[in-house]
Amino acid sequence: MDESDLKGASDQKKIVSYFYDEDVSNFHFGRKHPMKPHRLALTNTLVMEFDLYKKMQVYRPYRATPQEIGAFHSRDYVQFLQRLNVTTKDSQKFAVGVNDCPIFDGLFDFCSMYTGASLEGAQKLNAKQCDIAINWA
Repeated sequence: MDESDLKGASDQKKIVSYFYDEDVSNFHFGRKHPMKPHRLALTNTLVMEFDLYKKMQVYRPYRATPQEIGAFHSRDYVQFLQRLNVTTKDSQKFAVGVNDCPIFDGLFDFCSMYTGASLEGAQKLNAKQCDIAINWA
């Protein structure tokens, strides 16, 4: 990334907010699922090693609360995610555990991490505190 990549039509430098929580790499979606959270850690290593972080505002995002997640999902679904584990029997009700929605230990924690990062990025964009928000989770 060079300086010209961070400039828009007005030639003003773009403000980039980068959200990363190292805990996201501790989850495993399953052997067959294409999402591999450890890749987020590898990506973050590249950001750090190539000094890209020096061109961004770097944040460790907060974890979204069940109430914040509930602003976008039903209360039943949020409660389901909170109690979900690999032995949950009624996962079909919400189509979790099928196709590309695997059940794994800590699913709600993972959801709260990436949701918090997305909400924080949206808040900064809406408040014009940044021009670009990055949350790869």
